[in-house]
This record gives sequence, structure tokens and C-alpha cells, in this order.
Amino acid sequence: MSEMYNRIEGNQDYSHFENESWLFTLELTNVGIWDFNALKNKVFFSNPSKAIIGHENDTSFGNNINDWNDRVHPEDKEKYFQDFQDHINGLKPFYENKHRVKHKDGSYRWILDRGKIIEKNKSGEPIRFIGTHVDITSYAENEQKIQETLNLVVKQNSKLQNFAHIVTHNLKQHAGNFESLLGFYDEAETESEKNQMMEYLKTLSKSLTNTINNLNEIVTVQSKNKTNTNKIFISKTIDLVINELNYLISENNAVINNQTNTDCYVKFNTCYFHSVIQNLLINAIKYKHTDRAPEITITSACANNIVEINVSDNGCGIDLDKFGNDIFGLYKTFHTNHDSEGVGLYLVKNQIEALGGTISVKSKVNVGTTFTLKIPY
Repeated sequence: MSEMYNRIEGNQDYSHFENESWLFTLELTNVGIWDFNALKNKVFFSNPSKAIIGHENDTSFGNNINDWNDRVHPEDKEKYFQDFQDHINGLKPFYENKHRVKHKDGSYRWILDRGKIIEKNKSGEPIRFIGTHVDITSYAENEQKIQETLNLVVKQNSKLQNFAHIVTHNLKQHAGNFESLLGFYDEAETESEKNQMMEYLKTLSKSLTNTINNLNEIVTVQSKNKTNTNKIFISKTIDLVINELNYLISENNAVINNQTNTDCYVKFNTCYFHSVIQNLLINAIKYKHTDRAPEITITSACANNIVEINVSDNGCGIDLDKFGNDIFGLYKTFHTNHDSEGVGLYLVKNQIEALGGTISVKSKVNVGTTFTLKIPY
């Protein structure tokens, strides 16, 4: 505080605050008192103030004008001084600040610090301030616990919402595929065609079973703070997803090139990773260019503790200048497909970020799109 008032002059003599008759009454409440005299460039701290930080028996505490200031936590100092200055400048009717002060034992105590100008010189410059210190450490710690609990609730709610979207989006895809295949089965004219449809149905049935098992895994871990992760070999998992989508791939004459490194792996939630790859492949097929069959290439690279996965297609592309800010938003759609819901990319982003990864996109209309996933080892 001294830096603010070293140039204030005057010859008035104020009685030392410790002679005030009501100081004893305040001390009974464990409320600390500070009295800053700008004329003398001195500050007085009552015993309760000093006791808050373990210096109640230190009679020299306060001789240095910055004895308290120097103990304020570095992260709190800027606001501490700013709030005091705002009161001096008339921006606030009184000074109030919450900050941490270093205790004699090395720990920090949370303080509610309040004060007010009580004397000014003839020029209107403040020359005396009186304030209080209240130890709010217990309150602050409880507040932090409440915030941590709130953060946990928000996180769990996000997990639940994510799970609900996975159920509605992924299971709907299976249901739609079953409906289409059963229709083709009824229309099949030869035994060979019926057998082929039956093989597709068996593959789809296995895919549905895997999806349900993965969803059950999420239900099991939903109550945990940390999402379960497993060692997942990228190439092998992508092959499994491609096999599950065999009917959709064949129906659209799509070609998928899995060029990922067979030794490359990530520590990720199995259901999340499966869902991410599935959604990206389905989108690449769904939004194919009308003039050509879909061709999708998946590559990987492992460097600097990051696994990078690129999923590139030759589809209709996305106008990023127009839709770039909304591409991963919930219920945001950018094409005219009647079955577009704007859920898939939202799921992908949330599932990737839930485990510390990132996703970005490059796209050109009528040329194609590349999604880049970066996942830490």
C-alpha cells in the first residue's frame, strides 16, 4: 500500500489505532483490524489479524509497510491491489477483496479483506484507512469442494447425454440397415440372392450385438469419475468397423482403404473409438458425391506422443466458410439428405475430447473432406 501514498504530505498526528477503546470488543470476535496511516506511511495490525497467519507473538510485524502485502499469494496480488486502488479512485464505495496470505508455517489462509477511507487532507487526498481481516479458509475450502462436486455432476451429466446420443444415433443406424435388408430379402428372386441377404443380416446382427455390449460397458462405468480406457490397435479396430458396415459399403459401391500402421495403438475407451470411426465412415458414405462412388482412405502416424489419424473421402465436401463454426454442433446439418440429424460429428468431437484428443477438418466443396484426429498416447 505504501507505493500508493509515499508522496502524500501533512503534519496531522493521529492517535495509534491500538488505543481505540472498542478494539478489545472487536478482538473478541476474532476479526482482525488494520489501520493504515498514509501520512506516516505506517500500518497497524491487531493481534487477531496477525494470529490469522501465525504472527500473533511477533511485535515487529507491521514495522515494514509491506509485511502483509509481501505474503499475498502471487496469483491474487494483482486483484488485491486493483480493488484497493478502485476504492481510492472512487470506483467503489469501500474496499473489499478475497485473497490468500502465506501463514508462518508455509501454508496459505483465505482472507476476506475489507476497508474504507476515513480521513482525507484538505486537498481531498485519502490519508487514513481502517479495515478488517476475517479468516474464511474453511468457507473457501467448502466452496471449493462444492465446486468440485458441481464439476463432477456436470461431467457425469455430459457422459449421460453422450450415452443417450450414442444409443439413439448408433442403434437407429442398425435398425435402418435391418429394415432395408429385410426388404431386399423379401424382394430376392433366387436362393442365391436370399443367401447373400442372410449373410448380410448375420453380419449386421453381430455388429448390433457388439454395439449393445459396448453400450453396456458405458453403463457400467458411467458412475466412475474416469472413463475406462484400453489399449486399442487402430488398424485392427478399423477393420472390424469396416466389416460391420459391409452391407452399407457394398450397397454404395464404396471403397475403403485402411492404410493405418498395424503397430499403431491408442489408450482409449473402446466404445468411444469404435463409435468415432463408425460415424466418420458412415458420414463419408452418406454424403458421397453424386457423380462418383465413395472412396475413403484412412492413414495414421505416431510421433511426439501423439497418434494422428486421417479419414479422407472424395465426397460432396462441406463449405467451411459458411458452416465451419457449426460443423461439430449438435443438430447442425449442412446437406439436403432427408436423414441428416446433425448428431454424428457432435458425438465424434465429444468422444475424442473426453479423452484429451482433438479433431479438425479440411474440406472443399465437390472435392472431398479430411478429418484429422489427434490422440495422446
